[in-house]
Amino acid sequence: MRLRRMHRWSVGLLVTFIALGTLAEHRVARADEAPRVVATIRPLHSLAAGVLAGVTTPYLLIDGPQSPHAFSLRPTGAGQLQRADVVFMVGAGLAPALTDAVIPLARKAQIAELAKAHGVQLLTVRDGEDENHRHGHETEHGHNADHETDPHIWLDPENAKAMVAAIVETMQRTDPQNALRYRANGVALRQRLDALTLDIKAQLAPLKHRPFIVFHDAFQYFEQRFGLAAVSALTSTPESRPGAFRANHIRRRIQELGKVCVFSEPGFQPKLISVLTEGTSARTAILDPLGINISPGLSLYFDMMRKNAQVLADCLNKT
Repeated sequence: MRLRRMHRWSVGLLVTFIALGTLAEHRVARADEAPRVVATIRPLHSLAAGVLAGVTTPYLLIDGPQSPHAFSLRPTGAGQLQRADVVFMVGAGLAPALTDAVIPLARKAQIAELAKAHGVQLLTVRDGEDENHRHGHETEHGHNADHETDPHIWLDPENAKAMVAAIVETMQRTDPQNALRYRANGVALRQRLDALTLDIKAQLAPLKHRPFIVFHDAFQYFEQRFGLAAVSALTSTPESRPGAFRANHIRRRIQELGKVCVFSEPGFQPKLISVLTEGTSARTAILDPLGINISPGLSLYFDMMRKNAQVLADCLNKT
């Protein structure tokens, strides 16, 4: 009886060793492969591409002109999520349909919601009325029980720096053999972001407190960082068409302000902006919070921010 027990114990131990050996071989094989990384939107993809430079290229989940607010998952994207080791997303209520698609599919991945990263300063969604439009309340790490969070966190370069730090930390845990490279890339990115902030501050400093109107209230983080003064937004989400009362209110506001800039976004209801500004002294231009018309990659974030700053400067200098 004792011999039988010892035999069963020996066989069990052998099976365990074989299983552990197979697992070890699998881990070594995966260690030789680049990590599979998915980033949901273009600005996050750009920051992730900077951290991952020299190791691998992240997959961009929402490519082309599609907005995260109107997200529809394609089969290719679903496959990328299923195979991913890491997924970087905003969180903070940006496109609940996007979150609902990512979490069930990316079961094997570490999902990093960058709105929860240490050092990210969150603002609450602003009231659409002009009197309160400039006043989003600041909170940190997404802890805000009383107000809905504005998810457009990437439009503040200081938040981008905090997100870069979180991306570096996540990748170092996931792929420790490239930890030093991720760290060096993160340092270089944060230095570029510091330079970007200084350049845009100098460019827009003479235009502080000059009023303008935006189509979609996405630029609160940019405004607060650089001291700008949007006084109204036509809509809270780019896909929703404002009602007649809201449209008439904005039309009257444009007439009151005279030579005011009214900014639309790529692909969203340009005819409505034309109708609202027809017969007024308003100037129109396009601001792009996602870098829709810029090629994806490391430079996209910086090109997008500089382009938006230039568009603002060009228009506001004429009002």
